[in-house]
Amino acid sequence: MSYYALVPAAGGGARMGAGRPKQYLPLLERPLIWHTLATLCAVPAVARVFVVLAPDDAEWERYDWSAFAGRLEILRCGGATRADSVGNGLKALLGRVAAEDWMLVHDAARACLTVAQVETLIAALGDDAVGGLLAQPVADTLKRADGAGRSEGTVSRENLWQAQTPQMFRHGLLLSALASAPAVTDEAGAVEALGLKPQLVAADATNLKVTYPLDLHLAEIILRDRKQS
Repeated sequence: MSYYALVPAAGGGARMGAGRPKQYLPLLERPLIWHTLATLCAVPAVARVFVVLAPDDAEWERYDWSAFAGRLEILRCGGATRADSVGNGLKALLGRVAAEDWMLVHDAARACLTVAQVETLIAALGDDAVGGLLAQPVADTLKRADGAGRSEGTVSRENLWQAQTPQMFRHGLLLSALASAPAVTDEAGAVEALGLKPQLVAADATNLKVTYPLDLHLAEIILRDRKQS
């Protein structure tokens, strides 16, 4: 049984409004995705890191990835959605990885992931029958809005968690789950649709996903602080 990382990176990042895919936006003088891959490639248990790009991605070749030589492989089979990209990547690995091997699917835009967080996930799930994901208990008060942007009620946050990545499931299970539930927004949702219950492994807010311009500044603060400590 082996561990592999799969990073879907075929999206355009429209909500950033940056004019190019957000995974290539500069973060501490490197493309954002570089920091993501640096962490995954530094995890000893991860045998290989696969990056799923759009077939027509012209940005990747503009950067130097030599630091990850021998640890990183590109799959140019990205689809229109995250689920499509992950599913296509899993299909591309048929015959190369075993059905029981673990796949750690991680957002390209979660550049502040740490090696310790990945190793905590692996330690918690290595013997699990289903798999699971990093997540954080919801701390804020949640409101339900009406169609006019007004609050019409408060939602109990009890037992609510905010999903993060990596999300770790066996290759065969995840491939079947995504084939059965192609409209999900994360891998755990597809596994849940099979009637299974992924395990939630506690993480923290530093593993944020860069979605809006302010998030990029927050990621820079987090990474700078780690370099100085």
